[in-house]
Amino acid sequence: METFLAVLLMLGLIAVSNIVNRFIPFVPVPLIQIGLGIITALVPTGIHMSFEPELFFVLFIAPLLFNDGRRTPRDELWNLRAPILLLALGLVFVTVFVAGYAINWMIPSIPLAASFALAAILSPTDAVAVSALAGRVHLPKSIHRILEGESLMNDASGLVAFKFAIAAMVTGVFSFPKASLSFVMIAAGGLLLGAVLSFLLIRLSVFIRRFGMEDVTIHVLLQILTPFIIYLISEEIGVSGILAVVAGGVMFAIEKDRAVSPQYKLQLVSASTWSVLLLVLNGLVFLILGVSVPDVVEVIYRDQRLNNFMVAGYAMAITALLIALRFLWVYAYSLWESRFRRVEKAPLKSQVITSISGVRGAVTLAGAFSIPLVLGDGITPFPERDLIIALAAGVILMSLIIASIFLPLLADKEETVVKTIGYGNTELAARNVVIDAGMSMLRSLVTESPERATQPVLLEFTDKIDRLCTAKPDSDPATEQFRRLGVEARLSGLEAERTELRRMLENGAVPSPVAVKMEELLDHTESLLCRRLDTQIKFTVTEIQRLFSGLFSGRFNGEEGRRAVQNAESARAAKIAMCQAAVSAVSAGISDENRLASQKVIDKYERLESRLVQGEGWSKDGVVDDEKLELKLQAIQEQRNTVQEMYQNGAINLKIAGKLRRFVDQLETSIWED
Repeated sequence: METFLAVLLMLGLIAVSNIVNRFIPFVPVPLIQIGLGIITALVPTGIHMSFEPELFFVLFIAPLLFNDGRRTPRDELWNLRAPILLLALGLVFVTVFVAGYAINWMIPSIPLAASFALAAILSPTDAVAVSALAGRVHLPKSIHRILEGESLMNDASGLVAFKFAIAAMVTGVFSFPKASLSFVMIAAGGLLLGAVLSFLLIRLSVFIRRFGMEDVTIHVLLQILTPFIIYLISEEIGVSGILAVVAGGVMFAIEKDRAVSPQYKLQLVSASTWSVLLLVLNGLVFLILGVSVPDVVEVIYRDQRLNNFMVAGYAMAITALLIALRFLWVYAYSLWESRFRRVEKAPLKSQVITSISGVRGAVTLAGAFSIPLVLGDGITPFPERDLIIALAAGVILMSLIIASIFLPLLADKEETVVKTIGYGNTELAARNVVIDAGMSMLRSLVTESPERATQPVLLEFTDKIDRLCTAKPDSDPATEQFRRLGVEARLSGLEAERTELRRMLENGAVPSPVAVKMEELLDHTESLLCRRLDTQIKFTVTEIQRLFSGLFSGRFNGEEGRRAVQNAESARAAKIAMCQAAVSAVSAGISDENRLASQKVIDKYERLESRLVQGEGWSKDGVVDDEKLELKLQAIQEQRNTVQEMYQNGAINLKIAGKLRRFVDQLETSIWED
């Protein structure tokens, strides 16, 4: 029960952290979550959480790195392979060597081997923290990709160096040739095994599908299990589980691109499931980090041999050393590239951004907690273990704070636009990408299900887009005035519909369940017209299905089937009466000023009424053109996902993303109005 309450509390804090970030957007979510974790640990809730490093790696690091591997563009990583490998391998070993000697010189009580271990666990950058910070301040794209690639690779190199340093400290034996060979075998074996296991699991999914098992939930579940399976098998064999899950994610992306059919249904469910899973895992990583901080501080505070201010000074000095080493390494590479490869030297600002973006995080803390309690004799305590853990936690916090303060000041706020989108009018090019995303999805659905009436949906969707693109901009005063008058007339009609629906409910002309669902749709339409909804709080396809689940379904037999038909007929009759009431209300409010706008609304109601009288639309299958509406809403959601993906990747800035979201909102509104 205690574990359940702890998990429930953590999930609640994740939601709270995102809400708090809305009010203080200049503070990144990871820092907010660390703060909430510290508060949780200090408040006497009666809930205790123990930190298990091995469980932490498999439960959090494996799926997060797998997702990064499958989402990171492979061609861009390949083009940037030289700086990525130099940072992920070269800088790690330079950091271990230089920082190890520096820590031992600064704190003689930490033996040299233990100093190397601390330097090794401080060398990897954190992929989760890098993504969180980069998404908030929109780093230049090349820097963003370098940081992503580095964080995917340097976890393995840092952890391998850490394990060898710990082994040298525990046993007192170290062989550089043996360590080098082991590193190559562990890294190469992890990459190869991860790719092979991922390929086999993908083939298993295809094999299952060939037997007719198209249930997307099974295939999404297999996707979620993939990183855990890869990590556990790799670690059991003795190769790098971290590199294995990265290679598995890359293989997953390759197979996805090679697929003959895009499988949009599977992609939609998969994207939604992974988004929730990643939100939870990312939040838990930093909450657990925050929960662990008070315990570390308490141990140091009670140790009479250590000065608390001196420990904080050590943490700041080590953080400054890591940033300085990183800057010198980046500067040296840029200088070499400009002289020998005749490439333009990177600006100093870009080098500084790359230097302070190397934040430390979950891998560092998990590695520090995995330090053994005693040496090889089983009696002698590991020297300065608590101090090493405290220094690791201090460096994590300092690197996050420094990056949070200086990155927004250094990074370009409105200049980051991807060149691959197109040329000329960037906003127009980005809008074309969004439009093509929805159209491509509908075309794929036509290909996947030729028996369904999807071709008319494609034509109607195209017509809606053409009308919206050719319409005058809202900035035109006449257009804005006409739109405002039309919205007022439409709201008047909606109010009349609602009044008529409630009257029919009181008279028993429409069943209560049908009336409730129809009023919910009226509320949704009104919300869209008033633009009171955030773009991420929309009725999804699942929500539409929920609204009419069981009311109009014709798949039932016997009494349930008859009830479904009766509900559909009641809804059709109610909607006809509601349209007539709306026409009367709008007609009564016509004036010289709003005559044209009101007449347009009246025409829409009369066309809908005519269709309903002829028996079209409200059938036993549900809402007006339910299947067609469902497909259109899927295309709308795909367009929203495309906007969000371009924004997260730095392809568009915040201003253009806002305009694209408004464009998609207007398209959805026009679909719902019909």
